[in-house]
Amino acid sequence: MYERWQDEDVEILSVAVDGQGAEVVKPYLEQTTFPTVVDENSVMLNTFGFKKVPNGIFVDTHGTIRLVQEGFDVKESEHLEAVKKLLRGEVDQVELDDASSARKEDALTQQLAQTKYKLGMEYAKQDRKEEALKELDDAILLDPDNFIIRKQRWYIRYPEKFGTEIDFAWQQAQFKREQEQEAAYRRQGLTCGPDGCFVQV
Repeated sequence: MYERWQDEDVEILSVAVDGQGAEVVKPYLEQTTFPTVVDENSVMLNTFGFKKVPNGIFVDTHGTIRLVQEGFDVKESEHLEAVKKLLRGEVDQVELDDASSARKEDALTQQLAQTKYKLGMEYAKQDRKEEALKELDDAILLDPDNFIIRKQRWYIRYPEKFGTEIDFAWQQAQFKREQEQEAAYRRQGLTCGPDGCFVQV
């Protein structure tokens, strides 16, 4: 895809969101032909309100953002068609309906979730896994729809699922499993993260 779009004067910059740093990301970049930077502090995710990856942001030659899409997928025909329309100059901007980036959430709760996430990542870098998992569990309780937080937690809890190949199918199934279990507990009056519950007061 990148090679095809280079002919249309398109550059791709990949931003790898990983709180554990560049060393964790390197093995996944061996087959890429475009530059990648690592966002250890989730600055991009927090700026745009993204809770999952991958995402797509189309910026024109003047620096104007023309498309922001949470969950951008090069295999999704609607997403590719949107980029083609922008490249051909058929539209100035594209808004796709399946994004959930226009969330209205409590800012303080989101800040606390991100603080817990960052603390968890610091513990993980120090190989203090139990403390890292505790902070990430707390972050998930505050922000249960955040795939990024869960993924970092899985990296610690299930390292065998993070080899040279990314098991996206497992991640999606695990995300669904955890959310369904947590929802079932909530219906019983419990507040639960992936590893535990407590009674709401």
